Amino acid sequence: MKRIGLLAVIMVFWFVISFITNILGPLIPDIVDSFNLTKLTLAGFIPSSFFVAYAVMSIPAGVMIEKWGEKTVLLIGFSMPLIGSVLFAFLHTYPILLASCFIIGLGMAMLQTVMNPLQRTVGGEEHYAFVSDCGQVVFSSASFVSPLVYSFYVRNPMKVAPEGMPWISLYYLFGAVLVAMLIIVALCRFPKIDLKSDEKSGGKSTYIELFKDKTVWLFALCLFFYTSTEQGMSNSMSLFLERYHNVDPHTLGASCVSWFWGSMLIGCIIGLLLLKLVDSRQLLKISCILAMILLGVALLSPREIAIYALPAVGFAMSLMFPIIISLALNSVSRHHGSFAGIMCTAIVGGAIGPLLIGLLSDTVSSLRIGMCLIFLFISYILFMAFWAKPIIKNKLLTDKG
Repeated sequence: MKRIGLLAVIMVFWFVISFITNILGPLIPDIVDSFNLTKLTLAGFIPSSFFVAYAVMSIPAGVMIEKWGEKTVLLIGFSMPLIGSVLFAFLHTYPILLASCFIIGLGMAMLQTVMNPLQRTVGGEEHYAFVSDCGQVVFSSASFVSPLVYSFYVRNPMKVAPEGMPWISLYYLFGAVLVAMLIIVALCRFPKIDLKSDEKSGGKSTYIELFKDKTVWLFALCLFFYTSTEQGMSNSMSLFLERYHNVDPHTLGASCVSWFWGSMLIGCIIGLLLLKLVDSRQLLKISCILAMILLGVALLSPREIAIYALPAVGFAMSLMFPIIISLALNSVSRHHGSFAGIMCTAIVGGAIGPLLIGLLSDTVSSLRIGMCLIFLFISYILFMAFWAKPIIKNKLLTDKG
């Protein structure tokens, strides 16, 4: 019973991490208006400041777990976004927003690093796959809910929110939720995490060996382009619909972002079955081609089609992340912990992708053309689907033994 209670707490942690992480997309149009950002490049700096923190903190966080233990890392991990949220709630300027996003990102990187080994320890190795899938479903559910909560608070702002900036109400909500998380962490007694050999970070020689391997670089770049695609889509979608189709970002725009994550959740659930029936590389090829078709339709179609095609890209993308990670780790024979740290660092693509889209959009004065960069990002993932030759393939129901 105690184990079930702790697993429920871990699922709550995943929900909060996702809820705060993926709220940036629907906020972008409001941020552009509130701070009079005439250049989309400036808007691109917002998710960039958040995801750069992953590149800074992912590997050090693993060292912290070994040195200080899981509870200390959880406390620091939830404290950082609390500090960032409170900072911006009281000092709402564009530079402070960038600093806030970076501080929140540092905490989220720490939390995501500790969560996987923690849920393995609490749930038991024999249930690890099931618990991980549950965590992914909860994570996706929160991404679906967060734009809807944003829409509610914009229409029903807190009294403490400044005039003309009702969306800042969310940062007070973040603060309250994060205080609750700190109290829960303080009260809970978590079992000591024993990092397995494939979860530990190696020394300098290990990283040197990995960096000499072409496979490591190619898969790290693949994850880089996936996160560039994911964040490029979620951060540009509402603004695109507002600019080209006069869609209200507070209602239908937020709903489209919500359904981008919701369709990704649906795809993940269906994917659990597909990964038992079809080779993961074939699924990755299909996902990439379908995503590019849907994106092309969304960018060139009238409003009535675009509002459905854009969220549907999330469905096509749903299996990309787990397949890229599994192909990567199954393509090297050792040092999986250090390789996982490198892959986590590649999440910095979530910082660079939106920035590049904003930069190109400003250069040619067209967000539609800027979003065409996403075709290049997905094309590289498609290339890796053909190139990958994993040592271990995903086991199918038709396989013997």
